[in-house]
Amino acid sequence: MSKLVEKTDKFVFDLFKNELDNSFLYHNYTHTQRVLKSTNEILENIEMDDKEKEIIRLSALLHDTGYTKDRENHEKESIKIAESFLKDENVDEKTIAAVSKCIAATEFNSEPETILGKIIRDADASHFGKKYFREASEFLRKELELQNIKKYSPTEWLDENIKVLSKKHQFYTDYALQNWQSRKEKNLAKLIKEKQKLKKKLKTEELKAKYKSRYKNESPERGIQTFYRVALRNHIKLSDIADTKANILLSVNAIIISLVLSNLISKLDNPSNDYLIIPTIVFILFSIASMILSILATRPNVTRGEFTKEDVANKNVNLTFFGNFHKMSLEEYEWAVNELIQDKDYVYNSLTKDLYFLGKVLDRKYRILRLTYTIFMLGTIISVILFGVFFKSQTVI
Repeated sequence: MSKLVEKTDKFVFDLFKNELDNSFLYHNYTHTQRVLKSTNEILENIEMDDKEKEIIRLSALLHDTGYTKDRENHEKESIKIAESFLKDENVDEKTIAAVSKCIAATEFNSEPETILGKIIRDADASHFGKKYFREASEFLRKELELQNIKKYSPTEWLDENIKVLSKKHQFYTDYALQNWQSRKEKNLAKLIKEKQKLKKKLKTEELKAKYKSRYKNESPERGIQTFYRVALRNHIKLSDIADTKANILLSVNAIIISLVLSNLISKLDNPSNDYLIIPTIVFILFSIASMILSILATRPNVTRGEFTKEDVANKNVNLTFFGNFHKMSLEEYEWAVNELIQDKDYVYNSLTKDLYFLGKVLDRKYRILRLTYTIFMLGTIISVILFGVFFKSQTVI
């Protein structure tokens, strides 16, 4: 690499570092280095004198410097910057003119006329025939978006790349055609395949959305579903709480009776403990009453567990409650459920009945449970008072 090319490389690096906006994710020093590398790749495989090679390398380094001034007219601005820099470096006018002509040839919609123009043009678009094409392409898309030029969707950008690779771009040099064209075709094939997959995916999503919309219109409203779900869950929780409380009372009273029978009853044979008889009997009776009520609160009701086809046809049976079908065969129950799910009103009626009767069961449980707690509380208070009264009377005697 000549000293002039090295100076130019440093000049471009400093220029981009100090004056190029950060939104240029593609047209930056990295891209310039890629173009220079591709240029050298072509030059190594072509017969050309050193002077012409230097012109191409200078053009590769300076061809995008105009982006620091004006994006729309960057080729013209690049030529101005190149001419100014090369004049400062005392480069002859012929070389400067050749570099300017090469930079002008990088305009995408133009046709290069000279071999130098074809080389720089192929080097500038070499990423089309490279493995890193998609990465470079994505940087360009982001650059356009950041600079508010155009925001492409993934589908739109895919279409744009396919159009560019298939219709707008071509390689000009023999080296590019022999070494980069095949990779370009592979990149194009991948884009087309990806477009087909994306098209199929979009079609599938459209069908899903269509059926989802149809199902949503035909299914119960979300508010109704939420109502039944929350109400049934709350009823079941309240039923569990009632059963737990009843079991606690049952256990406590069973322990109390066990302790009384094992400790107090044996002492009642002694005449000196006669004062304990009445309080003990009262205490045991209240405990037994509490146990009985606790059992009644949790005791399940037995239902007939059968239904007829007439019951299903008349919507008189609640198929959500096991007590209405536990004696039926599986085939009969499946038939009944199929009839149920085909009728939205029947589904609502069944859920409503289930909710209602759960409420009735809860009402019964909590009434008995309230009575049980009251009896247990009164029994404890009365028994303690009786123990105190009889103990005091025994002491006085």
